[in-house]
Amino acid sequence: MNAKQHQKVVIIGGGITGLTAAYYLQQEIKKQSLPIDVTLLEGSSKLGGKIRTTRRDGFIIENGPDCFLERKTSASKLIKEVGLEHELVNNTAGKSYVLAREKLYPMPGGSIMGIPTQIAPFITTGLFTPFGKLRAAGDFVLPKSKAKQDQPLGAFFRRRLGDEVVENLIEPLLSGIYAGDIDQMSLMSTFPEFYRVEQKYGSLVLGMKKASSVNPKSKSTKQTKKGMFLTLKIGLESLIDKLEDALDQVTVLKSAKVKSLFKAGEQYKVMLETGETLEADVVLCTVPHQAAASLLSKYSFMEPFNDVPSTSVATVAMAFDQNAIKKDINGTGFVISRKSSYTITACTWTHKKWPHSCPEGKALLRCYVGRPADMSVVDLSDEEIKNIVLHDLNKTMSITEQPEFTVVTRWKKAMPQYTVGHKQRIEQLKLDLHNELPGILLTGSSYEGLGIPDCISQGEAAVGQVLEYLQSNDNSIVIANAN
Repeated sequence: MNAKQHQKVVIIGGGITGLTAAYYLQQEIKKQSLPIDVTLLEGSSKLGGKIRTTRRDGFIIENGPDCFLERKTSASKLIKEVGLEHELVNNTAGKSYVLAREKLYPMPGGSIMGIPTQIAPFITTGLFTPFGKLRAAGDFVLPKSKAKQDQPLGAFFRRRLGDEVVENLIEPLLSGIYAGDIDQMSLMSTFPEFYRVEQKYGSLVLGMKKASSVNPKSKSTKQTKKGMFLTLKIGLESLIDKLEDALDQVTVLKSAKVKSLFKAGEQYKVMLETGETLEADVVLCTVPHQAAASLLSKYSFMEPFNDVPSTSVATVAMAFDQNAIKKDINGTGFVISRKSSYTITACTWTHKKWPHSCPEGKALLRCYVGRPADMSVVDLSDEEIKNIVLHDLNKTMSITEQPEFTVVTRWKKAMPQYTVGHKQRIEQLKLDLHNELPGILLTGSSYEGLGIPDCISQGEAAVGQVLEYLQSNDNSIVIANAN
């Protein structure tokens, strides 16, 4: 190995993507004794991005995401590596509801992301009118759609199943994941598997039914009464704390806001708002697309990302004595049809879905506000939001008292929208970066997946790209397979 200065990697953004990248990069540096220095920059005073946990009076309240899909194993893998495996717990598999036409309807049995796979529950539900059910049956006879690069989620599902199924079931479920408008969201960047099923079987219902019948986990889930989601009993922020503690060979700088990023010869300069400048051979940028576009504003290929929207949302957690809820409902929560006269978009009965999160005899309700067409509610005061949420909740249950406390968390422009053409924009972005700024990588929730496992997977994948680039530019670094 040549006796030359260490290569330098700067990671901008200390959310879960940046932290994951820093952690796995450090693992490779240790394992292979690589001459690489890593600096992680976070603009705020805390790491973790949207992963925040409030612990109060025996309650464990997630201010951002509260869980992740078990089948996406990257999150569980990371949790096990940092020693938190014993804190993993599945959600309780209880009834879920859809609120439509001012009434709660049980989610039709056998629905997969709103697509029916069992005929009897779909026929007997009151969620749809007879005409709506008949229109949905068109899925069995309609030809598969013509091959397209991309299309709106809403248009795809409306063609197959009709407006009623979309408005009262599919839209509340899917828009809840992305906090977006399914008539603008990209099919190929969110749920390309639905397109593949339709193309293969000519029917969404038949295709999803076949897919679920060969999934062994679906049977075990019914037997154990465990849900498909996982969380940490002591709060998801404990993962952030563990990752931060583990970064013993990474320089972590908080409250370090980046002002500009530019190429200087064969290296890159990262200028902080304090005036300090860091040199880097590779810059891994994990901040939202708006921030990345601002940092790289000199480059015209970033201009399309100035127009990519992001939705503002707020979570509202309310703690009660169980006796305060006079009209209890047997279930774990409900989503709300877009056409309903409600401000909240969904409600989780957290004390039932996650019993560990609540002291015995208490109740914890977690609601969500903020829609793409009306985000103004997020800007109201905590008291105003609390009163709006209580008013909405009392349409379905009788709550006789004020909450013991309320935790309102606002996420301004925090949910990037994967609109039609998103996949093509990302592919073009990667090509432009490779050609013009080969030492800069962009990754995170704005690009190839919003959920915790998706961001972790992106962070881990970025490590391989970083090492590959460093090796190609420095023959003194000999890197084994990082996978």
